[in-house]
Amino acid sequence: MPAKRSGDTVPQRRDPVATRKKLLTAAREEFARHGFAGARVDEIAERAGVNKQLVYHYFGDKDALYLAVLEWVYADIREQERQLNLEGLPPGKAIRKLIEASFDYLATNPDFIVLLNDENRGGARHVRGSTRLEAMHSPLVKSVSHILHEGVRAGMFRKGIDPIQLYISIAGLSYFYLSNTPTLSAIFGKDLSSRAARRARRRHVADLVLHSLRP
Repeated sequence: MPAKRSGDTVPQRRDPVATRKKLLTAAREEFARHGFAGARVDEIAERAGVNKQLVYHYFGDKDALYLAVLEWVYADIREQERQLNLEGLPPGKAIRKLIEASFDYLATNPDFIVLLNDENRGGARHVRGSTRLEAMHSPLVKSVSHILHEGVRAGMFRKGIDPIQLYISIAGLSYFYLSNTPTLSAIFGKDLSSRAARRARRRHVADLVLHSLRP
């Protein structure tokens, strides 16, 4: 049997978890840059440094990959919220912390805003097809409901606040500001992208929401 030459390479076994993560990361960047319609599977594979066929092997098609990216981002948000341990805090502090965390996530992940805008333009076609997202959001609604209940018991919050409506309001007050910063800055002649302006907006949203919850 011939001796193995020193220059021979040993084939490396593929790491499925690492490969999927590379593809998801590359896809997130490509979809954020070009939207679902403009994104190319070839570019995603090249950016991930893998064969194009692996995209289809791990995800099936472009639509499934796009949904996987959306589910990944939403799961990341929910996990960060879970780590806040909101139900162990006083109600007012819990709501403020949720608001601040929601604002900070959007501020530090502008690609998520772009992805959501694109998905909404498409009528939420991919999100509607997810079997994971509704279940992913249920613990959040339950947590917010618990905080509101505790706030009412403590005399801090008024009765009858819908937890879903509250969360939509929290998200909207941050989302609109961060997704429209360029036009808002131009309209009002003020740099609303500055660190000071963002801190002021973050504080304003928290104060506004907490004031609206008072009895």
